[in-house]
Amino acid sequence: MSKPEPKVTGIGGVFFKCEEPEKVKEWYAKHLGFPVNAYGASFKFKKLEDPTKNGYLQWSPFSKGTDYFDPSDKPFMFNYRVQNLDQLLINLKKAGVEIVGEVQKFEYGNFAHIIDLEGNKIELWEPVDEVFDQWEEEQNNK
Repeated sequence: MSKPEPKVTGIGGVFFKCEEPEKVKEWYAKHLGFPVNAYGASFKFKKLEDPTKNGYLQWSPFSKGTDYFDPSDKPFMFNYRVQNLDQLLINLKKAGVEIVGEVQKFEYGNFAHIIDLEGNKIELWEPVDEVFDQWEEEQNNK
């Protein structure tokens, strides 16, 4: 089976800096019904290509002093869901796109960071959505 075309498949998350992340999470939970967790809020959706499978989007407020967005000096960072991350990174490197750091691998997916033409740090995420399904099921069984 051949690997899928390396590309972005959707938004994976919206990350932003703020003065008081915990208070921001509480505000969004109280006033807008966000399902907050330790990292912000995860929003579940059905995948268009296979509606029997779930996908997840992460919303996360970060402390104003975080270095997670470095080397960008912007107060936000977008996370894009991708397929075939390894080949995408090869293609980006050949095109002269700055890649920041190494690929990070977790049970819920692989991550890489790039810098766009205006200096924005972009997070690329090749998700393993089934892990979030398992976590959600574990929470519901408590």
